[in-house]
Amino acid sequence: MSEDQKVENTTVETETESQLQSEIEKTIEKDDNTNELKEAIDRIQELENQLTETVKKEQDILLRTRAEIDNIRRRAEQDVEKAHKFALEKFSKDLLETIDNLERAISTPANKEDETVKALIDGVDLTLKGLLATVARFGIESVGEIGESFNPDLHQAISMQPTEGFESNQITTVLQKGYLLNGRVIRPAMVMVAA
Repeated sequence: MSEDQKVENTTVETETESQLQSEIEKTIEKDDNTNELKEAIDRIQELENQLTETVKKEQDILLRTRAEIDNIRRRAEQDVEKAHKFALEKFSKDLLETIDNLERAISTPANKEDETVKALIDGVDLTLKGLLATVARFGIESVGEIGESFNPDLHQAISMQPTEGFESNQITTVLQKGYLLNGRVIRPAMVMVAA
């Protein structure tokens, strides 16, 4: 082989080596880019997962907040309703004394044959009936009738004694009527109970 051919072969080999080296570098760059791309895809997937978790947490917080707001609204409505229902409680308790006095006046042993006494008792009776009708319109009702079963939530037992004609725990005597305001006891009935 001649010198020229050797130089030409060396040049071709060098060019081939350069091309080969360049191709290897490109492949390595592609591999690096592929790795970077995989890392970027993994990072995107991780961020998407975090975003999904955050969205779920925020939706949960939103639902809980709405539920809490609904509960607060419901409690406030109940408080207002109770305030309306029981606003008359103190006034009602004061009226009970008047009702008791009118009932005592009617039950007073007096000469009911006398026309003036009879007219007075009739007037007191009508006044009592009118007052009871008025308080009934506002949710006040009496409790504690003879023969009812004793209920410790509604009645206050003064004594227990054996009484014929009554079963055990039946009210035999009502000493003072009890009253409810919209189902809530404002004064328990004072009663005597059969033993």
